[in-house]
Amino acid sequence: MRAMILREPAGLNNLKMTTLPQPVKPGFGDILVRFHASSLNYHDYAVAHGTIKTSNGRIPMSDGAGEVVELGDGVTAFARGDSVVSTFFEDWSDGRFGGAGSRRVLGEGVDGCAREFAVMPATAFTHAPKGYTTPRLQH
Repeated sequence: MRAMILREPAGLNNLKMTTLPQPVKPGFGDILVRFHASSLNYHDYAVAHGTIKTSNGRIPMSDGAGEVVELGDGVTAFARGDSVVSTFFEDWSDGRFGGAGSRRVLGEGVDGCAREFAVMPATAFTHAPKGYTTPRLQH
């Protein structure tokens, strides 16, 4: 699978296209998503530029849209074929903000959406709005 990674030291010249192993079957509470699109926001630029620090080899991009390919056990909110968009904080859905969930920003604290496929917690996604379409990437 193709993916973009950020190598140290951070900088736009250190964004590298690479090939990674295809994700494995989703575990409990996870879904396998095939990304069709990703968008660049200022947060992603700050990560790539090195203003926001991340680990060497991080897959960037906090915003992505795609399709559910496979469900792990325990996932009831999605079905195969559902169109989904990523959430900014995969582990924070309500309540007081902070703690460990605030460090799990896609593309910063955990790998993001600049890849063809990802196994991630179902909480990292929400249903795409009705009528929302994404261009299909050339796979």
